[in-house]
Amino acid sequence: MYDRFSPLESARMVHHYITNMVDRNEDCLPYWLLLPNKKPAEAAHCRVDDAELVGSWYEGLVCAMQILGTQEGADVKAALRRHLMRSWGEHGLRFCEKYPWTHTVHASFHEMGYILPAINLITEEYPDDEEAEKRASELVRGMRSIVIERKVRCFWSGDSPETVPIYEFPNDIYLKDGGFDLTRHTGRGEQAIRNAVMLQALVRRYELKGDEVALDLATGIANHVLGPSRYFSYKMEYFGHVHSAVWFACGLIRLGRLTGNDVYIAKGKAIYDFTRSMSSSFGWVPEYARWHDPEDEHCETCCIRDMIVCAHELIQCGYPEYWNDMNLFARNQLMENQVRYTGYVLCDNTKPDAEGLTYRDIDKRMLGGFTGGSEPNSISLTRFRSIAGCCVGTAPVALKTIWDDAVTNENGAWIVNIPFDKETPAVTMRSGIPDEGTVSLSAKTACRAGFRLYDWMKAPCFFINGHAVKADVTKETAVFALAADDVLEVRFDLETEAKHENVRNTDFTVFWRGPDVVEMQPAGDHIRLYQRDQSKPKYYPRPEDVAYLGAANYGPTQQK
Repeated sequence: MYDRFSPLESARMVHHYITNMVDRNEDCLPYWLLLPNKKPAEAAHCRVDDAELVGSWYEGLVCAMQILGTQEGADVKAALRRHLMRSWGEHGLRFCEKYPWTHTVHASFHEMGYILPAINLITEEYPDDEEAEKRASELVRGMRSIVIERKVRCFWSGDSPETVPIYEFPNDIYLKDGGFDLTRHTGRGEQAIRNAVMLQALVRRYELKGDEVALDLATGIANHVLGPSRYFSYKMEYFGHVHSAVWFACGLIRLGRLTGNDVYIAKGKAIYDFTRSMSSSFGWVPEYARWHDPEDEHCETCCIRDMIVCAHELIQCGYPEYWNDMNLFARNQLMENQVRYTGYVLCDNTKPDAEGLTYRDIDKRMLGGFTGGSEPNSISLTRFRSIAGCCVGTAPVALKTIWDDAVTNENGAWIVNIPFDKETPAVTMRSGIPDEGTVSLSAKTACRAGFRLYDWMKAPCFFINGHAVKADVTKETAVFALAADDVLEVRFDLETEAKHENVRNTDFTVFWRGPDVVEMQPAGDHIRLYQRDQSKPKYYPRPEDVAYLGAANYGPTQQK
């Protein structure tokens, strides 16, 4: 028996993290920084808690609540909304509040890529919320008012007018007291692409509200990044921050689909494909492209989220081959990047919380969080962002994408795209993977239904109510007519298969059962991943792990 892919359980766990890793003394302000390797473990506030996180955690919590079909956590959701609605200032920008752990009070344009999606979500869920609509509208118009608009090229051979809108921001931050002060910056570099992560939210704003200013700003930002910024090569290869580049690609593809601009779609697809070439088959995605020695690279969960959402956008544009990436990335590295065991964490509940610090029950509260830095076979606790506040907000967006796309209606037929256990109004889906090569659909009413076919489905056979049937098979799907209460099943060969793959300049033997990785060799340090065989003991510390993490972390009740 093996661990099974369950987005529902993953959503339940991240819901636990978001609703517990908040500061009740500060109106549920999130804790971005978690340090589980300290003795005792602690979580600490930093400036980003009231900037990026109040937006991304609002979106993440709403996604988790929608998957779970629950109103639990509504108090935290309301608190995050209160934070979101504070600290708006000049040009409609949202600034961080002044806390003891905050230094220069400013708005970051990269962070607006987290704020605007949350405001969009509020306006979508609560159409009568006038304050949210006002903030979204003023943010879009304010940002449009402060961009540099490139209108004329003054080249050595003469002047020529630009034929498309090209917009860029003068800096990556805007000071609450001082505006654009070019002596100050985030220091991250890559200003063009980091500022452009708002593209997807701008397109969504246009899609929701018909906001032409949002469309204009999105178009101008896209044209700047694709043109004068020179961030991408002619092959759409790049050097730098993967999260920003693929998030931009998500927005670019969506912009192309809504406007009928195939060039945008093609360039977004090329960005995805280049990033895919650096990623593993099971969804390990590097945090940076060509920046570090590959052996020093780690996988930020935000990047997995971007690849899943980008694959979704490409599928909407008529590229069904990306279903397999969505499937493999979600059920493997995305799941492994979530914290499910904390026996290595040393807590001291006698130590009182101090200003900006909390020590209480960190081992329990951190369950369900996501790492900002995994290796293919492990989560390294020595890495900054071993558990990352940013990834906790973005991972539920990937989970919601997978949840919504698992069964879709195509040409009047309900199609299983991503198999796991799920109830829908039309059908009940059950999956035996990775224990058995079976996926079934129970029809609640008369309908047409079937399965997307993958290469890992070896020798598929189809059954209705236990009787073998022939399929109406296209290149990609097998579809059947079902009566109410019929049970449709696909059965296929499923054996453990060892495949060799080089990831991060390291050779791995990856053990697959259909779409699921059940084991990986060599095993990793310090939090070992892909221990999915339930017949084997999990998380049992080796002597070197105990020496590294501290023997006090491994009391008799903590061993598994």
